[in-house]
Amino acid sequence: TEPVGYANAEAAMWLMALWPAVTLAAGKRVPWPVRGIAAALAVVLLDVALLSQSRGSILALPVCAVLLVAIVPGRLRTIAVLIPVLGAAAAALPKVLDVGDALDGTDVGAVRDAAGAVTSTVLLLALAAGVVVALVAAWETLRPPAPATAARVRKAWTIVVVAGAIVGAAGGLVAIGNPVDRLDSAWHSFKGGYDDNTGSGSRLTSGLGSNRYDFYRVSLDVFADHPILGVGADNFFQDYLKRGDSTETPRNPHNLALRTLVQTGIVGTLLLLTAFGAALVAGWRAMRGADPLTATVAGGAVLAFLYWVVHGMTDWFWEWAGLGAPAFALLGLACALAPRRVEEPAGDAEPTRAPARPRAVVLVLAGAALVIGALAIAGPWQAERDVEQAGAVFAQRPFASYSRLDRAADLDPFSDRPALIEGSIALRYGDLARARTAFEQALDRNPRGQYATLELGAIASVQGDRARALALLRRAVALAPRDGTAQEALAVVREGGTVDIAALNRRILSAGQRITSG
Repeated sequence: TEPVGYANAEAAMWLMALWPAVTLAAGKRVPWPVRGIAAALAVVLLDVALLSQSRGSILALPVCAVLLVAIVPGRLRTIAVLIPVLGAAAAALPKVLDVGDALDGTDVGAVRDAAGAVTSTVLLLALAAGVVVALVAAWETLRPPAPATAARVRKAWTIVVVAGAIVGAAGGLVAIGNPVDRLDSAWHSFKGGYDDNTGSGSRLTSGLGSNRYDFYRVSLDVFADHPILGVGADNFFQDYLKRGDSTETPRNPHNLALRTLVQTGIVGTLLLLTAFGAALVAGWRAMRGADPLTATVAGGAVLAFLYWVVHGMTDWFWEWAGLGAPAFALLGLACALAPRRVEEPAGDAEPTRAPARPRAVVLVLAGAALVIGALAIAGPWQAERDVEQAGAVFAQRPFASYSRLDRAADLDPFSDRPALIEGSIALRYGDLARARTAFEQALDRNPRGQYATLELGAIASVQGDRARALALLRRAVALAPRDGTAQEALAVVREGGTVDIAALNRRILSAGQRITSG
């Protein structure tokens, strides 16, 4: 999972770089040593990504491979490069999977041996693939074949590729058996959630079971209720607490398309599709330009972005700036390579002078827009830093934490997080008055905040306001019907008892602690 910290995002970090590596390895205008290095890097990127055992990446890889062959110029050359790259990566696969098997055990020495074996194996196979690609590229560059010979080679290679595709498709159908049955089994695995009986073993062969189906179901239900403008950014969490079936508490649907639909509705989705479409059209023009090197670079950049989109259909990649920033930067690179249209004057006519633009006004407006955008981003960013620093020092300097949290609340006027954390810190110090004020402020910003409602109900119970406690705890249960902690707290107050706030908060973090003090 390292250095990203999340297995699916970790795999995507390596696989986004895979596509530029493959296109550079296949690029005719790329120097032959660079082509060999790029092919070797592609092998390393593939095998390192497999260490994450990301099922989302396994689904995204073939889709992007098809897009690579379909839209990037020079598909025959690309297929020729993919053969040694995929062959070398596949040859290292057993050693890659051995690392996961070793980690399932308790023998540290076995883990170290498996890691050493996979390192040497992957590097040797990557070197072999790189040498093969570099030698062929050097022969092509230093001793280019005659046009007639090149045409015959392309024709023969086309026949080989088509025949290989047919044989591969037939072999795949034989291997998987009845495709309808396999699809039906995969659908039931996807709908069935996590399989508790899988135990250990590779996640790559553990089926499609997860809670994604439930996330998607709730997403579509929420979109159906708010189709035009959506429910607003990052508001899925509250709806899933109320409508979901699983014990997970996702903050977003784990799907780029559904997240856009749910949060911004049809209006936001159309705006995003327009932006993506315009950029991809520019990237397409760059790939179809006259310069082969430009087409190679643009193709790799577009495929890296498309991988982010495709894999983002099963994971929450919008949250990872380390993935989103390079994806959009590479898409911007492809756009920048699109050819410009230059109008030449006809005959002896003098070139027409374009009317002078009010450059000063344009620059001022653009600068003002950039400043406003920077301020809009800087506020929440600094607020998040203040929240993190407040959490780091509250045990030694609680009032310094309160001060930072107050500033964070001012910098990000839409977030309830600073108030929630202030209330939690106040509860640790037994300051019920401050905690109550903080949680009430959190509810002012997010009236559907279940955690703040639950804590306010517990505080009202301790302060002897049974009617208020019952009302708040009933609402906490209504906001999250599957929350056993809220249900138990409500039962305690109904029976005339008092909620033990310390035990309540321990219960939120770990199940099993009783939350009554009498």
